[in-house]
Amino acid sequence: MPPQISVVIPCLDEESAVGAVVDEAWAGIEHSGRSGEVIVVDNGSTDRSAEIAAAHGATVVHEPRRGYGRAYLTGIAQAQGNYVVMADADGTYPVADLPAFVDALEEGSDLVLGSRFRGRIHEGAMPWSNRWIGNPILTGLLNRLFGIKVSDAHCGMRALRRSALPALDLHSTGMEFASEMVFKAFRRELRVRELPIDYYARTGESKLSRVGDAWRHVRFMLLYSPSWLYFVPGSVLVLLGLAGMIVLASGPVNVFGRPWQIHTMLAFVALTLIGAQVVQLGLFARMYALTHFHEHDVLLERLRGRFHLEHGLLLGLALGLTGAGVLLAVFVRWANGGFGALADEYPTALGVTLLGLGVQTVFGSFFIGLLTMRSRREDETVQPQVVAAGREREPVTHG
Repeated sequence: MPPQISVVIPCLDEESAVGAVVDEAWAGIEHSGRSGEVIVVDNGSTDRSAEIAAAHGATVVHEPRRGYGRAYLTGIAQAQGNYVVMADADGTYPVADLPAFVDALEEGSDLVLGSRFRGRIHEGAMPWSNRWIGNPILTGLLNRLFGIKVSDAHCGMRALRRSALPALDLHSTGMEFASEMVFKAFRRELRVRELPIDYYARTGESKLSRVGDAWRHVRFMLLYSPSWLYFVPGSVLVLLGLAGMIVLASGPVNVFGRPWQIHTMLAFVALTLIGAQVVQLGLFARMYALTHFHEHDVLLERLRGRFHLEHGLLLGLALGLTGAGVLLAVFVRWANGGFGALADEYPTALGVTLLGLGVQTVFGSFFIGLLTMRSRREDETVQPQVVAAGREREPVTHG
């Protein structure tokens, strides 16, 4: 019979602690009253970590490619249990308390997160910068960007159902693996629960890179949150640019006692075009995630059913022709004046902006059509089928 619990422990030069951690894992499995296995993923250790783990009864899997997430992906692929418990090999987490995590999974949760901040952080376990600055900021950023609510998104002790792995579709190879698991669990509407835990001072030397690992988390969250990376700054630039152009459309004006002339108009033109390009990139990113990563996006799914390539082309042509008409009128007046000094700088700037927006819209519509070509073909070939109603999403509960 396959084991019911698989404890997966990544390990990099932890010979002073890994043996005790493996023993705690076995004790937790025994205390739970279930069968289990302990898998230690040796992530290129240069000490006796693998040998010690094996001596304490763990199955040692060697993964020479470095990376926190890569080690977990390798270990989880080897796990056979219905419940996968994750913990570090440095002695910081109470692995012997894993029965509470497994019980929560049996009660219906898909992912159970440990919460150090709702439990007890022992003296010397976490530097003050991580406790009061780093972790709260990263967790708050994750909550804000993805609309979730957890107290400790980067706790290394957690458990999940092996059956939830296909839905999570985890890929990250670095420390951002922890963030990916949390936000995808909410995106896939899995049931998530938090349990308070103790957090102890580590045994041995830390392998973390505070700045590098923090940046990997931030970079990952921004890449998976196009609304904040693209739409917010892009929309701000477009609104500022359009507002300024409207104010200056008829000529120079005084603002707070200072003249705004053609140079200010050109700056607003640049803001509008740059902002529109950023918004368009965000639209590309969300459409790509929708059609290739099977991410859910209610707004885009509705728009995709109502707006097609031709709608974008018509909008782009309308903008482009309007801009071309403004430029043509300027050219005619300029020609009638003998091609002397150009007096219509402001209408010229407006016409160039509209023409640029039209060109962006036309070619952007073709690109979106290319991105959605595969998904539309799949929609046409898939036969209707009756599926069971999914369970409702539940909020995070705290044990």
